[in-house]
Amino acid sequence: MSRSIAFLLCIAALATGSAASAAGEFSTLEERMTDAEFRAAGLDRLTADELANLNAWLARRNLSTRPAPAGGSQGFKPEGLLGDSGDRARIVSRATSNQDEIGVGTTIALENGQSWRVTDGNLSLSGGLAGRTVTIEPALLGSWLLKVEGYNRSLRATRVR
Repeated sequence: MSRSIAFLLCIAALATGSAASAAGEFSTLEERMTDAEFRAAGLDRLTADELANLNAWLARRNLSTRPAPAGGSQGFKPEGLLGDSGDRARIVSRATSNQDEIGVGTTIALENGQSWRVTDGNLSLSGGLAGRTVTIEPALLGSWLLKVEGYNRSLRATRVR
């Protein structure tokens, strides 16, 4: 398991929070995780200095008290049955990024602060994307469909930010 994956697992574990972090105190990864979780994340392979640096970095950024990103949590996959809790709403905003071609891997930035990455489909745009209205609608199994004003085609997308 690479260190970047281990780090992401640590961030996910910290996002769940604990009573100590809710009170403003920081507890180390070793205190927050079970031995099995610690090993599964690959943290047991870090040197003592690397682990201390990671704990210090997390303490400085105390993720449990950080505000949500601009644009709210709309667009992130919910935890409900089949990935659809029924509370997902349609998102409409204007594009700020300018591309003539949109395809798998393309990231589209919106005025509302959100960014979406295309996961399936492609679209050739006449005149570019910037300033066009982009509509993102919930689809089956927790997925999202991205539509660009003036084009009769939907692209599957996932929210990046």
